[in-house]
Amino acid sequence: MTATVRLDDALESKLETLSKSLHKKKSDVIREAILFYANSFETSQKRRMLQAVEKTLQADSQEAKLLEETLHDGL
Repeated sequence: MTATVRLDDALESKLETLSKSLHKKKSDVIREAILFYANSFETSQKRRMLQAVEKTLQADSQEAKLLEETLHDGL
């Protein structure tokens, strides 16, 4: 697939500098940047889901403890 991207002058300059520094074609730099972004996004999503699960588990644990205490107190 071929894609066309419009870059402002500042971003074009950064791409040019990065391309020269890495000794890579601009298209390779762009491809790698997209892959890096996608991987970072996926990792971030997984981290947020794990945090939500942990928060839910903690809340459930607290509720279970309260219920157990209530049962031991004889309601």
